[in-house]
Amino acid sequence: MGTVRHNEARSRYELDTEHGVAIAVYSRQGDRLIFSHTEVPPESEGRGIGSQLVRFALDDARKRGLKIVPACSFVADFVCRHPEYESSGDQDA
Repeated sequence: MGTVRHNEARSRYELDTEHGVAIAVYSRQGDRLIFSHTEVPPESEGRGIGSQLVRFALDDARKRGLKIVPACSFVADFVCRHPEYESSGDQDA
């Protein structure tokens, strides 16, 4: 798999796959990143691409001192499966 990149101009994280670009879209509100949508090209699903993308995005947010709000079901499920990210969230949003 490739390297995840932060495309701040488009408010998303991106990862090139052999079938297109996987994305994790967010909006920023103050010190929070609200993740609203994650998408992996259908032909690339089931290969851990979404997890790699989201892990990078959450780690990056943490490094930047931002809280994450998992409004996207994939991100919310990822956080539930990886409790080390729960403290990064903002449960009141």
